[in-house]
Amino acid sequence: MGCPLRSDYRSLSLWHETADDDWAPRPALPGDRDADVAIVGAGFTGLWTALYLARADPTLRIAVVEAESAGFGASGRNGGWASALFPASHASVAKRSSRQKALALHGAMRASVDEVLRAAEEEGIDARAAKGGTVVLARSRAQWTRARAEVAEARAWGLGEDDVRLLDAAEATGVLAGTRVRGATYTPDCAAIHPARLVRGLADAVVRRGVALYEQTPATRISAGTVVTRHGNLRAERVIRATEGYTPTLDGERRRLIPVYSLIIATEPLPADVWEQIGLRRRETFSDHRHLVIYGQRTADDRLVFGGRGAPYHFGSRIRPAYDRVPAVFDALHATLVDLFPVVRGAAITHRWGGALGIARDWTASVGLDPTSGLGWAGGYVGDGVTTTNLAGRTLADLVLGRDTELTRLPWVGHRSRSWEPEPLRWLGINAGLRGMTWADREEERTGRPSRIARLVSPFIH
Repeated sequence: MGCPLRSDYRSLSLWHETADDDWAPRPALPGDRDADVAIVGAGFTGLWTALYLARADPTLRIAVVEAESAGFGASGRNGGWASALFPASHASVAKRSSRQKALALHGAMRASVDEVLRAAEEEGIDARAAKGGTVVLARSRAQWTRARAEVAEARAWGLGEDDVRLLDAAEATGVLAGTRVRGATYTPDCAAIHPARLVRGLADAVVRRGVALYEQTPATRISAGTVVTRHGNLRAERVIRATEGYTPTLDGERRRLIPVYSLIIATEPLPADVWEQIGLRRRETFSDHRHLVIYGQRTADDRLVFGGRGAPYHFGSRIRPAYDRVPAVFDALHATLVDLFPVVRGAAITHRWGGALGIARDWTASVGLDPTSGLGWAGGYVGDGVTTTNLAGRTLADLVLGRDTELTRLPWVGHRSRSWEPEPLRWLGINAGLRGMTWADREEERTGRPSRIARLVSPFIH
């Protein structure tokens, strides 16, 4: 999938280093081969799909090709949220389908959080998971306005406090003692996980079930019935694209999804007295209601992992190892973390990393299979893929097997986003939008009112 092959996988992130895995690549594709189902990409999407297919029909010949080693990309180095977040609002999903179908998709996402945990346990994978939910702080008057609006919208959709609820300042601080807290929203539908342990466990699980996993086998082109790789052609009746942020490296796919980088830092393990001041006693994941996304979790070994947007989109959808580490963004993340929790000012930052996530032009994830060509796909998760990939994998398995199920009738199935604009338009638009969200947050800090800038730049990134 375009990136230079490497062998020092443990250096990619905290998760890669602490996955209790030597990351030794499995053998590459040994020349031309035939299969019933070919899957391109051994991240969460590809591996969940392979797992559910192998469970459903052990006689299927399933082959997965991976450019590097399973879990190399976003699946192995994300923020570790297995959440029910879907990268499109209920209203936008309903506009393309119906209110009932939008709610069905939301319900499926909620159920998928538990399915991730159940499937991991069934396969003997210790993902260091804790389902503590997510707390999203409101730390300004404008953020508090958005928090209340979010809960009011949920109630208008018939969703109760078991789905999302509003916390006042005292309740919010009791969960997470950030600075300047006015309140928060809370949902139980999220688990903190160690993503690399999960993705590596899935790779082992599919191989145990007879799936052929060919690593260090970059695919260069996908067409009906064939995956062209550097080591030969993989022929199959069904071909599934599961390449997410690396999709632009495939011939003819440069404008399908764009890679946008998200960067993360991690502290050393923090002592008990520091955690007593911060909170997160159930390992809740956390964020706040600013425009430029931030996210964090308390790890099983008591580190703070904290990430966010802010890195630029690179012209021509380029993906480079150098883009994983941007010192200015790491410094900004650290400053934000200390602003949230001054008690961690002296804590050492032991790990800094990043990676590319995939975004469709309408910011809507999709999954599907063209029965005529046999080409399937899933992706465009906008960074909310840990759980969504599981739903995608189960859905793709049903589609490949020709099943008509509740999953195959969900409204994201068969959705096709339009292509991104050619360069330099997308470079200008995306980076203007990202920069604008930073300005919007500063405007709100200064005025206390919802940002006018956010309304102006929103069309560039939605």
